[in-house]
Amino acid sequence: MAKLRHCCTVLLLLFTSVSAHSDFFTSIGHMTDLLFVERDLVSSLKDYVRAEEDKLQRIKWADRLDALSTAGSQDPEGFLGHPVNAFKLIKRLNTEWAELESLVLTDVSDAFVSNLTIQRQHFPNDDDQTGAAKALMRLQDTYKLDTETISSGRLTGHSVLTVEDCYDLGKVAYSDVDYYHTELWMAQALKQLEQGEESSVVDAIAILDYLSYSVYQQGELERALAFTKKLLELDPSHQRANGNLKYFEYQLSKQKKLEVDDNDEERRMWKENRGRRDDYLPERKQYEKLCRGEGVRMTPRRQSRLFCRYYDNGRHPRFVIGPLKQEDEWDSPHIVRYHDIVSDRDMEKVKELAKPRLRRATVHDPQTGTLTTAHYRVSKSAWLGAYEHPVVDKINRRIEDITGLDVGTAEDLQVANYGVGGQYEPHFDFGRKDEPDAFEELGTGNRIATWLLYMSDVQAGGATVFTDIGAAVQPKKGSAVFWFNLYPSGEGDYRTRHAACPVLLGNKWVSNKWMHERGQEFRRRCDLHWTD
Repeated sequence: MAKLRHCCTVLLLLFTSVSAHSDFFTSIGHMTDLLFVERDLVSSLKDYVRAEEDKLQRIKWADRLDALSTAGSQDPEGFLGHPVNAFKLIKRLNTEWAELESLVLTDVSDAFVSNLTIQRQHFPNDDDQTGAAKALMRLQDTYKLDTETISSGRLTGHSVLTVEDCYDLGKVAYSDVDYYHTELWMAQALKQLEQGEESSVVDAIAILDYLSYSVYQQGELERALAFTKKLLELDPSHQRANGNLKYFEYQLSKQKKLEVDDNDEERRMWKENRGRRDDYLPERKQYEKLCRGEGVRMTPRRQSRLFCRYYDNGRHPRFVIGPLKQEDEWDSPHIVRYHDIVSDRDMEKVKELAKPRLRRATVHDPQTGTLTTAHYRVSKSAWLGAYEHPVVDKINRRIEDITGLDVGTAEDLQVANYGVGGQYEPHFDFGRKDEPDAFEELGTGNRIATWLLYMSDVQAGGATVFTDIGAAVQPKKGSAVFWFNLYPSGEGDYRTRHAACPVLLGNKWVSNKWMHERGQEFRRRCDLHWTD
């Protein structure tokens, strides 16, 4: 019992480092805390199991008493004529059975149940589970993964999805009126069930019910009818299926009578577009292609204009002896990468400072003028000021030395950690003309340039892509990418529209520094022509 109370104390202390529930699925960094919490919960559960087993072991003397009482009941007087037997019977009934009653009434689960009840308030909730499920579907679409690849573990090498997992994914899609993904995941659940995987929770009848309706909603009457007939073979009395059978047969005969020829091109376009959200971005197709490494417009001619060099920023005193490794990522707009900019030790310190303050990343809502969360930005971020730690100040000074821009009017260092399928869909960093008040409260003008430091390697996915120019930049720990968002005239460079691709495998940490116009008047002089 003492050990169980100790576990409770440890777990409560652990939870002081985990903030109250706040979109766990949007940050892998925060989700790592949950792993440690679950590990200690398992330890607490094992302690409870051992306590129950010990309790059972102590009352197993019933087997011994069974033989003793059987022998005594055959010749009661002869048995009790032995003074030792008589004494032990009285002792057992007066003392031992009372002790047994007390032992049986002792509830060794109190500490564990109390633990679990207290901790449950800090657990991920239904929104987290839904968010994680939608993230899997987003990865499925972006990287063109089939359900079998994800479910069988070929994606990660070991993590597999059970029938129940696939079924739950299908239900999430169904609740979101996403019948395309409902069909995909219900079909995978049915396939695994038919291949012999056992499930005590899900059966083929429930899966076929979802399947028939989801394909019907996608206009495929014949398949809906086939699934319904298959369901009725398993459960002829299924009320909804019997009703659907008559309805589907009626609709199908009505459709055939009309004899309307399908337009092949329209049918192809419908199939291609199904499963898309109502707020689908026209450029999403290009964005997803770039994330997969397709459609990158890196021609031999462009490649010939890109170089690697040692860079000292005009013989800056800090870089004369130790110049930087600079690499051209793109020619126009000019996007450069600086290698080995920040040490592992400093990056870990930045993560350490940011982690307790990570909050769901927000976007500016042009309709309301307020900051709000959005499905197209799945990450958590924190802001660090130069005064908070010498490492932050050191990074800020390094950015100024490398770029030549004044960071005195820049925003604080933003640290971001991406979650399950973490992404940020195509956007501009600068304020457009239709957003005149975007950075008005700062009083430092528009965002003139972006500095993006990768603070982790990513196993797969997570590239930074520029949808207008067809460029893709891969994350590399310790390297930073830099570009100007504005022309020297102050006009926005719309070619810098970019996105963070969904993280397929790994944990992506980045930090951003946005420099503003004020303070750069003599560092990046204005040109007369708006595109200069």
